Amino acid sequence: MRVIKLGLALALAVGLVACQKAAKGPGNVDGARIAAADTNGEWVSYGKGYSEQRYSPLDKINASNVGQLGLAWYAQFDTDRGQEATPLMVDGVLYTTTAWSKVYAFDAASGKLLWSYDPKVDGRKGFDACCDVVNRGVAVWKGKVYVGALDGRLIALDAKDGHVVWSVQTTDPAKPFTITQAPRVVKDKVLIGNSGAEYGVRGYITAYDAATGKKAWRFYTIPSPDGKPDGEPSDKVLKDKAAVTWPEGKWKLVGGGGTVWDAIAYDPALDMIYFGVDNGTPWNQEERSGGKGDNLFVSSIVAVKADTGEYVWHYQVNPGESWDYSAVQQITLADLNIGGQPRKVLMQAPKNGFFYVIDRTNGQLISAKPYVPVTWAKEIDIKTGRPVENPAARYKDGPELQMPAPLGAHNWHPMAYSPKTNLVYIPAQSMPFAYAADPNFVYKPGGWNLGVNLLANAGNMTPEQAKQFAANLKGALIAWDPVNQKPAWSVQHPYFWNAGILATPGLVFQGAAEGQFYAYDAANGKQLWSYPTGNGVIAAPMTYELNGEQYVALMVGAGGGGQVSAPSLLPTRPRLPGRLLVFKLGAKAQAPEFKIAQLPPLDLTGVTTTGDKSHGYVVFNNNCQVCHGANATGSWLPDLKRSPMITTADNFNSVVIQGVRAHNGMVSFSRFLKPQDVEDVRAFLISQAKGEPLPIPAAGAKTAAGAK
Repeated sequence: MRVIKLGLALALAVGLVACQKAAKGPGNVDGARIAAADTNGEWVSYGKGYSEQRYSPLDKINASNVGQLGLAWYAQFDTDRGQEATPLMVDGVLYTTTAWSKVYAFDAASGKLLWSYDPKVDGRKGFDACCDVVNRGVAVWKGKVYVGALDGRLIALDAKDGHVVWSVQTTDPAKPFTITQAPRVVKDKVLIGNSGAEYGVRGYITAYDAATGKKAWRFYTIPSPDGKPDGEPSDKVLKDKAAVTWPEGKWKLVGGGGTVWDAIAYDPALDMIYFGVDNGTPWNQEERSGGKGDNLFVSSIVAVKADTGEYVWHYQVNPGESWDYSAVQQITLADLNIGGQPRKVLMQAPKNGFFYVIDRTNGQLISAKPYVPVTWAKEIDIKTGRPVENPAARYKDGPELQMPAPLGAHNWHPMAYSPKTNLVYIPAQSMPFAYAADPNFVYKPGGWNLGVNLLANAGNMTPEQAKQFAANLKGALIAWDPVNQKPAWSVQHPYFWNAGILATPGLVFQGAAEGQFYAYDAANGKQLWSYPTGNGVIAAPMTYELNGEQYVALMVGAGGGGQVSAPSLLPTRPRLPGRLLVFKLGAKAQAPEFKIAQLPPLDLTGVTTTGDKSHGYVVFNNNCQVCHGANATGSWLPDLKRSPMITTADNFNSVVIQGVRAHNGMVSFSRFLKPQDVEDVRAFLISQAKGEPLPIPAAGAKTAAGAK
């Protein structure tokens, strides 16, 4: 990148503003520039500007010419894991991240790589990442690029060449925290949260000095299990409001959850930061706190003062949350005319299936309506703000097929709001889930702690439940009217786990699971253009203007929670390298087609086992399906039905017990499983590799992992 230097005489001649621009080098972003980003051709923060609207006013690419959009340049990365980042474009440089928290800086016009940075995250940390080793992007501020590494570090890089300026460990390395979130910067403070609720941690968000990395403040979302103050701005509200909502329970063993792993927005006029809070741990409130208490601030939106982190207000989406219905999904700020009155609102389409419009000045609920089919609640009471729950929703009496599933009606995939159409474009999904309590739940330090019987979804559904499950599995792009709380139009997708959204005047862009990138008419949803990406897409596109031309950029690469939880419900393809695709009008570049190898079935001639495949079915689905798919259906991690390691007990034990592949994230399971459990799992995998029916245990058989 070229940096122009002006002499003193010229600086005086052109005035103070020009002098300020000239005096600063790459990454010259401050609060004023982020605040202005919603109305110009830049993309300088994760959601474009502080409002997180993901709307660009650029219209050189429009409904009349979008069919001429072609590939300008591309980059291919050295990883085949999920790609979730939204690139930033600042002063002609495009910054993005890939899996394992790697950072890249490209010339935004030509695609020339300017620099890259690898934080060298220990592969063993992959075990602590519930939903792939993904990263959603960087923040840029006053010459620095900030990235949250999977291992809990917040790292500041020089925007010019990528060298490390400072690095701070934001988490306890001994605990199963991770970071997948894109940082935000507000008033010279870098904001970062973390992930890990399922594993047993206590959530918080922290502000660090952007220049030095010194901690400014931290807000804990869950009371301290020992009742002691933390010396942080959250102490008072946790004592006065939250502590009484947490009766005795296993939360004191596991930390309670409540991590802050995605949504952050900022209103400069009100000087308030808004963030979303994840589920509690265990999921099942009966286990977490004896089925009692609202468990603040689980599944909540919290507003704090930007300078101090002091509590202002909160709105709890799901009091006493018990289904992984988190409120970490994107928070979008807008000014809407509601009932003839201008209102400063906060909008969210969280996992639970209701679209919320909230007064962001005080946290008052304005309206909430379902944007997908919902069965867990009848409505949200507008007076109390609380859901009117279906009595069976808390699954005390056995499996309850319920919608949405833990993956949610809307997950992390960003939505977009267009002030031109006054519509919110939601990457929605519909998926049932059979909730059932785990009668044999025992806290497992460092493992998943749900209190939910995953076997209810692994093959133990009744025929009627299975029929309902198949009929209600859908993906959609929904154009939602937030004022009237109803859909304007929708587009159905063939698969349920699709990409985030970009809105421009007249257009809506979205990638899809089947490996396509689409442009739709923003007014009616008519498809106007598509491009075959070859690999599935989950990230949101962005757009920018440079040298008079408009570009659209998209990270391509399947992965994440959908591939974890429901791989058999997605396109069948092996893991493929991640790419960055950048488009402009009239461009003719071509990216090479992905080479997809067809793997032959595993040769099991002469392979024997002493294991019990029925018990192996139980152990696998209680311990392994998170990464390898329910019933070993495969996911973004190896399809174990095709893995040569299952052909001998020695090979299998070397991986599962001895941890010889810990450097790839497959750590030893010796702390969770006994040797016979492992052989039983191998027997189950062999049976599935042979195409045998699921060896579901007979009714009444013990189903706890490790119990026979």
